[in-house]
Amino acid sequence: MGDDRPIIGIVAALEQARYGAWNSLCALTPFTYVEAVQRAGGLAVLIPADAEVAEDPDPILDRIDGLMLAGGSDIDPATYGAAPHSETIGTVPARDQIELALMRAAWDRDMPVLGICRGMQLINVARGGTLHQHLPDQVGHGEHRRVLGSFDGSEHDVELDPSSLAARAAGEQEHVTKSHHHQGVDAIGDGLVVTGHSSLDELPEAIEAPERTYVLGVQWHPEADPDSHVVDSLIEEARVYRAARSA
Repeated sequence: MGDDRPIIGIVAALEQARYGAWNSLCALTPFTYVEAVQRAGGLAVLIPADAEVAEDPDPILDRIDGLMLAGGSDIDPATYGAAPHSETIGTVPARDQIELALMRAAWDRDMPVLGICRGMQLINVARGGTLHQHLPDQVGHGEHRRVLGSFDGSEHDVELDPSSLAARAAGEQEHVTKSHHHQGVDAIGDGLVVTGHSSLDELPEAIEAPERTYVLGVQWHPEADPDSHVVDSLIEEARVYRAARSA
């Protein structure tokens, strides 16, 4: 029997990692993203940084039914025409390049795309938007990343527009989220609208594309919340996309 689960491509981070006796450069993603896709009925595949894919992403997109842009390191400010802030660290241009290429090509073919944390920011940059590079400079506090490297005590409310894709994906208008970021959306990219704001300071927390079937960015981490339905919404749309493409 074949596996008919919709295939979700997740671009892997490129990070130095320690495992066993080794400490080397790795293509990896936290397993919480994979588990969230699997729980929702999808099949997760990792897409590593690849210069040829960055040049021509279509052969990869031909093989998947949805794209997930995961969290991770800061995006290189050069991608949105800015000089780096002193707090912008650990950028990985090879990852930026492949994700930007995949996002733009997925947009053109109306493939379902979910961006999580960094992934929401990546969607915005791919559409010509910009980022705040260090939120404490903008909002006057560090509540969006309370404990570095942990979601402990990270919860805060996000208000979602009632008729938005974000609210439908979350299943509610007032949504408790797990947050861990120090950057955020500034100028909004072409074709995108903000449909969610933080209750802490009105920071944009959800963006989407009204002219596309399913392009959603959330600044929080639904993959870290077993009760969240956001990843489920991506799998549902990917299943529809897969069926339509097969037909």
